[in-house]
Amino acid sequence: MKISKLAIKRFRGIRECELNFDGDAVLIGDNNVGKSTVLEAINLVLGPDRLRSNPVINEHDFYAGEYQECEDGKPNEIMIEVTLTDLNDEQRPRFMNEVEWWDRSTKTFVSFIESMDSDSVEASLRVTFLGQYDAVEDDFSGRTYFTRSLIDEDTPRSFTKMDKRFCGFLYLRSLRTARRALSLEHGSLLDIILRLKEMRPQMWKKTIDQARQWNVAEDPELGISGILESIEKAMRKYVPQEWGIKPQLRYQT
Repeated sequence: MKISKLAIKRFRGIRECELNFDGDAVLIGDNNVGKSTVLEAINLVLGPDRLRSNPVINEHDFYAGEYQECEDGKPNEIMIEVTLTDLNDEQRPRFMNEVEWWDRSTKTFVSFIESMDSDSVEASLRVTFLGQYDAVEDDFSGRTYFTRSLIDEDTPRSFTKMDKRFCGFLYLRSLRTARRALSLEHGSLLDIILRLKEMRPQMWKKTIDQARQWNVAEDPELGISGILESIEKAMRKYVPQEWGIKPQLRYQT
């Protein structure tokens, strides 16, 4: 799966733009021209890790900071649309009901009938992120939807966290050093991979269970054994003998 087209409206420093990608792409430019904004926009649409933010957007994500309603009563809405192509054998059946037909030569969508007569047409998936400010709740909200459901259905259907995992998108910010990327710090590369594979909770549970069995002061060379022995002798003066037998120092969460 790859991104063939990206459309952005009213997100951060971008009022409106459309980008078409052919194969691999590199973003080059001076500081503050929008390179990171483009990547953050893609992350809003496809990044499952982004859904952990609450709220997923804030007032600084709106173009020129304008998040209130316009004079015509319409909301100042963030809209980011991604067209995904090159669907693999696992993705096609999962998103079968949402597939549209993308013509690489014209960079437009065509009907299924038209797709049958052209070698440049392929199956694609469109997803759209919409972000708004709710004046009643005084809060921000944002969610990604299957674009076809926004166009053809009364009730749009969400592009869920599990759906996003099938896309395999990871946004690794440039400030992540190699040391931090391989640490278990929140937001590191290793942390993201473990959480996406739902391995981190089980990993920590096993580690904590093992640590609880470890007698921290068991090694006499640490110099703590003698302290525990003196505590044991003192306890025998005040409590039944069986209560104070062999006090231990163990790991506790």
